[in-house]
Amino acid sequence: MVSEHDRKRIVIKIGSSSLTSRHGEISRRKLERLVDEVALLKDEGYEVLLVSSGAVAAGYRKLGCIERPTSLPEKQAAAAVGQGLLIEAYSELFLSHGYVASQILITRSDFSDHTRYSNARNTINVLLERGIIPIINENDTVTADRLKFGDNDTLSAKVAALVNADQLIILSDIDGLYNDDPRKNPNAKLLEEVNEITPEIEASAGEPGSSVGTGGMRSKIDAVKIAFAAGVEVFLGHAIRRNILYDGVKGEAKGTYFIQKDDAHNLDDKKQWIAFNSGPEGEVRIHDEVRRELFNEEDSFDEENSLLPSDIVEVKGEFKKGSVVRICDRKGEEIGLGVINYSSWELEKFQHEKHVLSEKIIEDGEAIHGSDIVCHEKVAVPVG
Repeated sequence: MVSEHDRKRIVIKIGSSSLTSRHGEISRRKLERLVDEVALLKDEGYEVLLVSSGAVAAGYRKLGCIERPTSLPEKQAAAAVGQGLLIEAYSELFLSHGYVASQILITRSDFSDHTRYSNARNTINVLLERGIIPIINENDTVTADRLKFGDNDTLSAKVAALVNADQLIILSDIDGLYNDDPRKNPNAKLLEEVNEITPEIEASAGEPGSSVGTGGMRSKIDAVKIAFAAGVEVFLGHAIRRNILYDGVKGEAKGTYFIQKDDAHNLDDKKQWIAFNSGPEGEVRIHDEVRRELFNEEDSFDEENSLLPSDIVEVKGEFKKGSVVRICDRKGEEIGLGVINYSSWELEKFQHEKHVLSEKIIEDGEAIHGSDIVCHEKVAVPVG
C-alpha cells in the first residue's frame, strides 16, 4: 500500500490497438482487463490518469461505416458517437470496482493558452484529490489536423508533465524499444533500460506500425523526450501481457524503462509550457556574438543571461508583448524559445529609429528575460 506521503501519480496511455479487436472495434475483454489492472493500482493508493484512444473505433460502426473511416468529417462524426460509448464503458467498469471515472476532452489550443493550461491542471488535481480517475482524450470532433497534438503518445507526455507525474506508462502493440525493427530483424534486441535518447536511439525508431492507431515508435521517442524534460520516468510495454500495468509500475514488467540519470535539464512548469505548448507566434534573430555569449554549448545556460533589444537584428512575423517567439541566429536557425517583452511593432520601430525609443528601452530592460528562455541545445526536446 502506498502511503499518503509516498503516493505516486501514474499517467497511462492506452492506444487504439490496445483496446480493439482484430476487426477494429472496441474489445470489451481488453477493456475489462485494463480496468481491472488500473483498479488494482488504485486499491494500493496510486493516483491514476488515463489518456485513452478509441473514440473513433468505438463509434464508426454505429455511424454506419463498414470500415474505419478515412475522411476527416467521418472520423470526427465517428468520434462524436464513440466518445460517449467509450466513456460509458469505462464508467461502468470502474464503478464495478467502486471508483468514479471522469471525462476530459481537450484540444491543443487549450494547452497553448496559459490560463486554460493552468485551469486544466487545477481541474485534474481536484479530481485526483477526490479519488476520481480522469480519462483524457483529444477532442477529435472539433480539432483540425493542423491543430492536433499529433497523437496520444505526445498528449500523454504533455499530460504527465502538466500534472508532475512520477511515471508515464505507454501501452502499445510491441514489447518495447529494440535496437532494430523486430518485424524485419529476428535478432533485434529489446532494450530493457534507456537512460538517454541518443541519435542512435532515434535512428532505430521505426515508422508507425499499426493500422488502428496513429503513433509509431518515433512518436513514442518524442514522448519520452518531453517526459524526460519534465523529470518523468517512462515505461513502454505490450498491452497484451498480463498484469502489464501493475508490473510496469513495480519495475517488474517486460518492456523498456526510460530512466533519466541526470535531471539537470529538467524544466520547471513555466518552461515546460514555453517549450511544448505555447505555439510561438513569430521570431527574433540575434547577433552571432550574442549567440556565442548566451548559448555556449559548453556551459550551462544562465537565467541571468537575458536578451536585450539591441541584441536583436531582425524581427519576423507579428506578435504582441508577452507572446512566445522563436529565437534564431542571423541565418534563421532556431536556437530556442522565449517570452518577448515587446511587440513586433515596438522592436521594428527600435530597429529603424533607435534614437526615438532608446530611453524607453533602457528603462524597461530586457527583451527576453533569461528565466523565460528555453534553449534547444540544453534541453533535447521536440518543441511545438
